Amino acid sequence: MKRLEGKTAIITGGNSGIGLATAKEFIAEGAKVIITGRNEASVKEAVLFLGENAKGLVSDLGDIQQVKQLGEKVKQLSPAIDIVFINAGVGKFNSTESMEEDMFDEIMNVNFKGSYFSLQQLIPLINDGGSIILNTSINAHIGMAGASVYAASKAALLSLAKNVSAELLSRRIRVNAISPGPVVTPLHTSEKLGLTEEQLKSMGEGLTQKIPVGRFGTAEEIAKIATFFASDDSTFVLGAELIADGGMYNL
Repeated sequence: MKRLEGKTAIITGGNSGIGLATAKEFIAEGAKVIITGRNEASVKEAVLFLGENAKGLVSDLGDIQQVKQLGEKVKQLSPAIDIVFINAGVGKFNSTESMEEDMFDEIMNVNFKGSYFSLQQLIPLINDGGSIILNTSINAHIGMAGASVYAASKAALLSLAKNVSAELLSRRIRVNAISPGPVVTPLHTSEKLGLTEEQLKSMGEGLTQKIPVGRFGTAEEIAKIATFFASDDSTFVLGAELIADGGMYNL
C-alpha cells in the first residue's frame, strides 16, 4: 500500500518549485492533491502536468481577502483534508539600511500573515490525526546580509509549528517544519529575489562554497521530506524541524 493512499492534501504554492515537486510525490504515494497559486494560468498548467488526481485553485497569500475565502474554496473541492503543506512564499532581500516598507510588508504578508491565516482557514477541514507541514528556511538559524526580514518571517513559521502543535494535541494533528537550505527553484531568479544578475551570481557562488556537499538542493529532495511528515511514518513526530541544507548549518 502506498504511504498516502486514501489521503487528500492541499499545497499552497503548489504550481511550481518545491510545491509542485511535492504534489507530484504525494500523488505518486497515492494522495489526491489540491494546489494553490496566485496565477490562474500557472495553476491550470500545473494541474494538467500532475494529472487526474490534482485540482487547483487561485489564492494569493499576499491578499488577505483571498486568504479568507480559502476554506470555502477548498470545501467545494473536498469536504475534508488530511495533509496541509504551507509552502507558498517570497524570497526578497535587502539590507536593513535600505529596506523599504513596501518590501517589508510584502515579505511578511505572504510568508507569515498569509500563511498564518491560510492555516486558520484550513484547520477546521483537517481530519483528526492529520498532518500540517510548514516550509521555513535555514535563514531562521543563520545570519546572512540582506536577509533580516526574510529570516524573521521564516523564524515566525518555526515558532508557529510548535505553538499550533500544542493547540491541536486533542485532535492528534501534528505540525512540523522543513527548513531547506539553498534549493534550485523558479524562486531563485534575479527578478524574484530583487537582485541584479551580478548579485545573484555572486550570491549563488558564495552560498555553494558554504554548503559541505558542494551543491544546491533539489525540489525533489525536499518533497521526499514533506512526504515523510505527511505520512504515518511520522506519527510520533510533532513540533519538530528537519533542516535540509546539505550540512550548511550543522557542519
